[in-house]
Formats: sequence, structure tokens, C-alpha cells
Amino acid sequence: MIIVVAGAAGPAGQAAVRRFTAQGHTVIGVDKSGADGTLAVDLLDFEAVRGLAADIRAEHGRVDGLVHLVGGWRGSKTFAETRLEDWALLHDLLVRTLQHVTLAFEPLLKESARGRFAIVSAKAAERPTQGNAAYGTAKAAAEAWTLAFADALEGTGATANILVVKALVHEGMRAADPDRRFPGFTDVDDLAAAIEGLWDTEANGTRMDLTK
Repeated sequence: MIIVVAGAAGPAGQAAVRRFTAQGHTVIGVDKSGADGTLAVDLLDFEAVRGLAADIRAEHGRVDGLVHLVGGWRGSKTFAETRLEDWALLHDLLVRTLQHVTLAFEPLLKESARGRFAIVSAKAAERPTQGNAAYGTAKAAAEAWTLAFADALEGTGATANILVVKALVHEGMRAADPDRRFPGFTDVDDLAAAIEGLWDTEANGTRMDLTK
């Protein structure tokens, strides 16, 4: 399969790249930083994203999976302390990049026999706390966009789904704070396994809660 991982240099992206590479798939890692051998593409630049899609079409002819793992968090102690600058940042990271990749890659996913798209959302989208106003709103918007994308894919071989976590944890976090338990957190390797499992289901437009 041809798998594109957006946000591939982050811990979740690295876990997804490892898993799909180990399965023998062709993995195209994309990250603004260009770190760890990823393609340096600014996903806020729509023309650059469209160019990436065109290049992948020319080389591979299709995309079988697009995993959007571009993330970020900003918060505050109280609602009144929410900074609208944080909202602007989160809107770009969590919503605008998502809009660009889905609009650019929709045709390629539809041309795959079993194209799969996924984002990772958070419980904060369902029940945001006052300090998570900007973050919860951005995640809710990303979910709404993904559900609209799923509707666009209905009736094709492709699907779009949402994986919901409380938060993510990786070995670097555990090493930095060995006494912390991280209750309810989802390990990035477990997230990667859940993403791979999307090819075992025909579900489309669903929220899959990984905290249960």
C-alpha cells in the first residue's frame, strides 16, 4: 500500500511510520521540519500540498492511506485567561492543515480500492474544560470537517474516521517522568495499531474511542 503520514516527525507520526514500514508498505512521511527523512512540506501552503499530491500521483498513481497526525496544544488555567493567539495557532495546526490535505488528496483516496483517512481527536472535543476552550473547539472543528469528508467518500472504496484519545504517551515521556502513570493515555504504538486496523473495517464517518 501507499501510505502518507502527515506530521511524521512527531512521536505519533514516527510510530505510524514504523508500523507501516515494518509491514512492507511504501510510507511517505511528511513534516514541515523535514526531520528524520520526512518530506519537508508546509501543510499551511495549499499550493505546496497540491504539488505533493500531484507528485505522489505521478509516481504511485494512488494513495491507500492518509493519516493526519499534525497536532499541538495550548491551554490556560481559566476561561478568562484564554489567549486568542492560541486559538489562531491551533486553528492553523488542527484545522487548516486538515482542510488542505483532504481537499488535495480526495481524488487519490477515491482511486484506491480501499483508501483510508484518519485523524486523531481528543475527549476535549466532547467535553471541553474552561482551560481547553481553544483546543477543544479546534478539535471539534476538525471532527466536523472529517465527518464531511467521510460523507464525500460514501459509496467509494475509501473511508474517513476519527480516533479519539484522552492524550498520547510515548517512551520519551515515560523516561522523563518515570513515576508518572499516565492514566487513560493511549500509547503511540497502540494508536498506530488502531490506524492499521482501519483496513479491517468498512466503517466510515465514525468516532472510534480508544480510551475504552
